[in-house]
Amino acid sequence: MYKKYISLLVVLCLVLVGCSNAPESAEIEYTSTIDRLTKNNEISVLASTNSGDTSKDKRKDVVTNGQEPYAVILTCSDSRVVPEHIFNAGIGELFVIRTAGNVVSEFELGSIEYGAEHLNADTVVVMGHTGCGAVSATIVGGAHGNIKAITDDIKVGIGDEQDPAKAEIQNVEYGISKVMSSEIVNDLVDTDKLTVVGAIYDTETGVVDFSITD
Repeated sequence: MYKKYISLLVVLCLVLVGCSNAPESAEIEYTSTIDRLTKNNEISVLASTNSGDTSKDKRKDVVTNGQEPYAVILTCSDSRVVPEHIFNAGIGELFVIRTAGNVVSEFELGSIEYGAEHLNADTVVVMGHTGCGAVSATIVGGAHGNIKAITDDIKVGIGDEQDPAKAEIQNVEYGISKVMSSEIVNDLVDTDKLTVVGAIYDTETGVVDFSITD
């Protein structure tokens, strides 16, 4: 029994020594908000958990000092599309707006204006995703109830497109056009205080493609 305790103590000492000699991970440098989102997405794709700060201290900080999100993310309500995890973000980092089919109405537009003008986020991302049920339902047709209001709006953006992947991109482009209809957004863009971009999130690989509207 004594030897067993000695062996455990030796292992513990080796672990502690190894940890103390391990190099500290270098702080990531970003050239822009899109670069930050891209690099954080790369971390998320390889990770098994979100390492964003959700600690008690962080909660206290954002309550005391207010929120300062660096980006507004407008995306789909799909349960597989969670921006905070997709971009490895903690509390207070992203101002997230979610609607089925990432549609943009006056409520979403007002939320975007608030995030950009009052919270000083410098980037708005309209993010669709692969396998979007709202886009597929629009292509197939036959929606009823209030769901039809969503598919009717998407239909304006995608027209008669039958390819879901192309329609998802067209829906993002349509969303961007509605975001850019805001005078507040336009003023911020014109004065280089805001960037508006589109993206598609691949629900299988976890990768966000920001090049779709280049």
